[in-house]
Amino acid sequence: MDILLIAGLWLDASAWDGVVPELAALGHRPVPVDLPGQGDGSGSATLDDQVAAVLAAVDAAPGKCLVVGHSAACSLAWLAADARPRRVAGVVLVGGFPAGDGQPYADFFEHRDGVMPFPGWDPFEGPDSADLDERARERFAAAAIPVPEGVGKGVVRLTDDRRFDVPVLVVCPEFTPDQARGWIAAGDVPELARARHVGFADLDSGHWPMTTRPVELARLVAGAARG
Repeated sequence: MDILLIAGLWLDASAWDGVVPELAALGHRPVPVDLPGQGDGSGSATLDDQVAAVLAAVDAAPGKCLVVGHSAACSLAWLAADARPRRVAGVVLVGGFPAGDGQPYADFFEHRDGVMPFPGWDPFEGPDSADLDERARERFAAAAIPVPEGVGKGVVRLTDDRRFDVPVLVVCPEFTPDQARGWIAAGDVPELARARHVGFADLDSGHWPMTTRPVELARLVAGAARG
């Protein structure tokens, strides 16, 4: 099965370099998605541009595909399920949850000169970054790609209720499955509260398991591909 891999904020497709060979060894075809504005030098990209790139990858798959979104890109994965409910076999959400219709995609941090730069490690102290040593943090910060304002402030639009029939696996790295279930039950994640097939998988890592636990993450993703 084709497995589309969508990285979160400040990352390009190379974020999945540790996961790709593991998925291939497990018999799948991993496809890291190049997002406009995150690695192609375009500072004017919009959320619509990124959605179009994801949908192009879905449409290029020979059959149904699994769509994996990390962090903010969980919303991109969910947008793919909304736009192509018959083509998406399932969605894997790694360390994040989908935004609802009418909500901003990722307006989390200060924008400067038309982009949202990596804000440094202070907002991520604690469980998010506990498994990253100083060298890994330095590498991440040096490679971080400022996210175009048109992406971060883009508005999510969901239109097809058939997305709620697409199976979802929530991979819980810096939080636990019980915490995720609690947030959904409390109404903090309305999209998943309406989804009909939601599973949870615990992964003992920080917010970027594709870097620190690629083998374990690949196995969880492959399990979701098997259904």
